[in-house]
Amino acid sequence: MPPPPTYSARELAPVDVAPVPFSSFDVSPSLLQGMKDMGYLETRPVQSAVIPYALAGDDVLASAETGSGKTIAFVLPILHRLFNVPDQQLAGTRALILAPTRELAVQIEDTIQGLTYHTNITSAAVYGGVPMDPQDRALRAGVSIVVATPGRLMDHMRSATPDFGRLEVLVLDEADRMMDMGFWPDVQRIVGTLPTRRQTLLFSATLPDEIMRLAKAIVRPDARHIQVGRAGGPALSIRHIVHAMAASEKVSWLAKFLRGVHGPTLVFLRRKSGADRVARDLARLGIKATALHGDRSQGERTAAVEGFRSGKYTVLVATDLAARGLDIDGITYVVNFEVPDTPESYVHRVGRTGRDRADG
Repeated sequence: MPPPPTYSARELAPVDVAPVPFSSFDVSPSLLQGMKDMGYLETRPVQSAVIPYALAGDDVLASAETGSGKTIAFVLPILHRLFNVPDQQLAGTRALILAPTRELAVQIEDTIQGLTYHTNITSAAVYGGVPMDPQDRALRAGVSIVVATPGRLMDHMRSATPDFGRLEVLVLDEADRMMDMGFWPDVQRIVGTLPTRRQTLLFSATLPDEIMRLAKAIVRPDARHIQVGRAGGPALSIRHIVHAMAASEKVSWLAKFLRGVHGPTLVFLRRKSGADRVARDLARLGIKATALHGDRSQGERTAAVEGFRSGKYTVLVATDLAARGLDIDGITYVVNFEVPDTPESYVHRVGRTGRDRADG
């Protein structure tokens, strides 16, 4: 097995690095105002480490724990690149962001929409489970930024709808998850159609050797490799507790535990049928719970996430679909009702809490 590729620079950014104001970066004042309006005032470590290189046009491979703020680390440089481009020069898609799940694609595009509300920059989210026609119209119109899941984007590319001839930036978010979900062949096909002269930013909570080898064909040889905090471990802000019990006792224990919890709780199982069953059992016991998994329709998935976000449901019972890309403020506890298959999955599950410097 060949060793992973060597990149021109590897930086280890400490998790306790002092934040700096976003205003210290040489970006448009209008963009900074948009950041301020959305509550983004100071950087987090991954942003401090990545943004200067991304603004300089370097390719970046960045690994940071979940909840570390990776989205702003790539969205801010993209928007700075496009912010002051005149309308007549902005035509055509200039940035493509690939994400493994619908939920993550929606959240990234929501962030872009918020920051570009008063600008000429357009964006669209392209993902499965919803009609293709509105997405097709957005792609044909050449929106500035496309945020897509690989499978649905491939569906559109088979009909030759997207035109990425003017693409300047490619972002792969949660790259290891895309590999785990079997999306990497689609990612490689998509990348093969893109201009070779582009900036590529690859982000993930973990960067195993396999991803590093595959990345060699995607990023430039002088790409910057940045590791923020511990490689492959959960956030230091999370406390871990183990309770051993018979399987038949789990639901009653969980219901009792949830009645004493003040705040949203995310419960993970391995199988879709199990998530449905536990959510129904909890609901029968008077707990406001709903299920989230891949067999639910897009409307049902959206209703579950938004209901959990708004407080309609205090408990979201989910498969590993929610282990990535579910960014909801204030999740108090994560309960592994069933242990995950891999240590990496555990890291991503528990990373739904303890986010943004909070304890979990």
